[in-house]
Amino acid sequence: MAKQSRHRPGKVKMENLARFLVIGGIVLILIGGGVYLAAKFGIPLGRLPGDIRIEGKNGSFYFPVVTSIVLSILLTIVLNVIIRFWRR
Repeated sequence: MAKQSRHRPGKVKMENLARFLVIGGIVLILIGGGVYLAAKFGIPLGRLPGDIRIEGKNGSFYFPVVTSIVLSILLTIVLNVIIRFWRR
């Protein structure tokens, strides 16, 4: 008789999903802590010169152009450093 495997194919997928959710939760906690600390120390994220803000009688429009660029550069640097250390 053939030897039956104890390994269930669905178990591997659930473990990967669980790992992804835990890492995603940790990342969200770190982002939330960073935003909280930025507000606590007075870093003007969202109010940098170059951010577009238009206010009218019936509503307002806000697009943080410079803040988006600054955060993109910072995240690129941080992720590149993490990936370089991860590959060693």
